Amino acid sequence: MSWNEPGRGNRDPWGSSGNQGPPDLDEVVKKLRGKFGGLFGGGNGSGGEGDSGSGGGPGMGTAGIGIIVGIVGLVWLASGIYIIDEGFRGVELRFGAYTRTTTPGPHWHPPYPIGSVERVNVEQRRVAEIGYQTTAGDRAQKVAREALMLTQDENIVDVRLAVQYQVNDPRNFRFNFRDPDNTLKQVAESALREVVGKRRLDFVLTEGRTEVAQETRRVLSEALDRYQAGLEVVSVDIQDVQPPEQVQGAFEDAIMAREDEQRKINQANAYRNEILPRAQGEAARIREEAEGYRQQVVALAEGESDRFMALLREYEQAPEVTRERLYLDAMSEILGRSSKVMIDSSSGDPLLYLPLDRLRDGSGRARSDGAGNALDSDVLNRRLGTGAGQSPGSATDRGRGDLRSRGGN
Repeated sequence: MSWNEPGRGNRDPWGSSGNQGPPDLDEVVKKLRGKFGGLFGGGNGSGGEGDSGSGGGPGMGTAGIGIIVGIVGLVWLASGIYIIDEGFRGVELRFGAYTRTTTPGPHWHPPYPIGSVERVNVEQRRVAEIGYQTTAGDRAQKVAREALMLTQDENIVDVRLAVQYQVNDPRNFRFNFRDPDNTLKQVAESALREVVGKRRLDFVLTEGRTEVAQETRRVLSEALDRYQAGLEVVSVDIQDVQPPEQVQGAFEDAIMAREDEQRKINQANAYRNEILPRAQGEAARIREEAEGYRQQVVALAEGESDRFMALLREYEQAPEVTRERLYLDAMSEILGRSSKVMIDSSSGDPLLYLPLDRLRDGSGRARSDGAGNALDSDVLNRRLGTGAGQSPGSATDRGRGDLRSRGGN
């Protein structure tokens, strides 16, 4: 049922009767002001200026102000609580000046505008690129004014360097430099130019890359420590080293020639390492053989000397016996090597001496004569002119006696 239907007395929504319009806005604001004024001891909230509430007063207004001020103060103090995440450090400032450095965890500082805190990432690996710049898609774009530098032999080389670093002192990192990252890049470029300028081009292009990187890191670290930049160099890596594009063809030919030279040197060293041990071993063998021969000759000479001295002593004691024995030994040695047949023509029966040991082959069987007949002991005795009762030994002894008598004459 609407408020203006018949029977409702023409009552409007604002509680007025008759055909009165909407209430005055000034009146509504005045009533609200009176209610809030009663809260702080300014009246009973009825809007009258001369009325005073029976339950309010100055004490009630002061307490309300204190409560509100206390709540606002607590909220303001609570706004100073902050939490530092792992891997970060907090740099607290009070009126813009450094106060302390906080570690990960909850902390409190005087709220704004008295104090503030700045969070610094101390575990992030930052990268400074010198001589190139990484663009979208991980493409490296050359920066010629940074990459080209002069060597000791007045040549130009194109060097690209990457420096990884991180923050080790948040206070120095925050206050000592306006732009620490750009400062490190400039110092790294200066250190690289200093190191390359003290070395020759061939050394930088070939085996000197590692040394150049290590020396650059040392110079850069010392400079950052002097400047107190609050940064620590983690690694310095040379991405690329090459001659300028205009002369790359000539440098490639020079590098190929240098590689051929090194290859030839390696081959010569390998041949030398193969020949020298063999020659040294052969020389050692010859020396050992010569030493063995010397010792053998010396030993034989000493043995012959000792034997001669022994014979001399025997000869001095029995000259005839010793002379006879020496003669027999000499003739035995001479006739033992002789293959001739010796016949004594002075005796009545000719004596034929045959080397019987040479007439037999290695198997012990008697050799055959020219006609193919076997030469047994009876045939040999008959050919020697001995009878059945005479042995070859007696004939041989007789022949030896004749030889001794002839030798004595």
